[in-house]
Amino acid sequence: MSLDSSVGVQRKLTRKEQRQADSKTRLSSPAASAFAVLIAVVWTIPTAGLLITSFRPSGDVRKSGWWTAFANPSFTLDNYVDVFGTSNVANSFFNSFIITIPAVLIPIMLALLAAYAFAWIDFKGRSFLFAFVFALQIVPIQVTLIPLLSQYVQWGLDGTYWTVWLSHTIFGLPLAIFLLHNFMKEIPRSLIEAARVDGAGHVRVFFQVLMPLLVPAIASFAIFQFLWVWNDLLVALVFAGPEYSPITRVIATLAGSFGSRWYLLAAGAFVSMVVPMVVFFSLQRYFVRGMLAGGVKG
Repeated sequence: MSLDSSVGVQRKLTRKEQRQADSKTRLSSPAASAFAVLIAVVWTIPTAGLLITSFRPSGDVRKSGWWTAFANPSFTLDNYVDVFGTSNVANSFFNSFIITIPAVLIPIMLALLAAYAFAWIDFKGRSFLFAFVFALQIVPIQVTLIPLLSQYVQWGLDGTYWTVWLSHTIFGLPLAIFLLHNFMKEIPRSLIEAARVDGAGHVRVFFQVLMPLLVPAIASFAIFQFLWVWNDLLVALVFAGPEYSPITRVIATLAGSFGSRWYLLAAGAFVSMVVPMVVFFSLQRYFVRGMLAGGVKG
């Protein structure tokens, strides 16, 4: 390596290290920490209020806000008993798992193959096709509901799990392909070329070289897709039959006729949000890394 090349590489490394040091300083400053704590408190207050309301008697919920519970504490499990005893929440809770898990796994499997093709296989029109897939993210879901429902009716799939699985797969694929493609492009080309020199084909490179490195990106999209599908109401209302309703659809009916039982919504909503919170906090270390894949070049 020439002297000029060595100096250029050293300067590049120095600038990169300086940017990393500056970012670390800004993120670890007292002002940044205080701002982060403030945001966390603001975001936590509604959740805490929802939890407290879910344990308050219906009479107290009707008369006063949740913050008054600290002055006159009175808590009960009656709301949860009513939610699970007089509604279809228990069955819909398991329906949500049946809907969400395949709706997360199917787009991941398809997107991995598509992202590998866009990243490491040269074919005609690759750039145009990838730009088209990326642009699909801005298409509103609402404009696709009637065409999809008409197609499902023709296939005889309407009102089943398949319609919900396919719909969530279609809506989630553009983002999945984009994230996984960007993550794959960050993998050094020399690693792929070394595997090919050793005689590895596309299948072996994909499963033995790339897959172990793609865990953060896969986990990141899995979190995003899980939260979206679990909390979805629109797709469930349009495509899921009554016996396949997820918990979000059942919670929307908890208020009863003319909203006479609206105080049950807090308990039902908290039951619904427990699973997404567990999933997010369990895998949150992968979330930011996967979402920022390809966003910063050193």
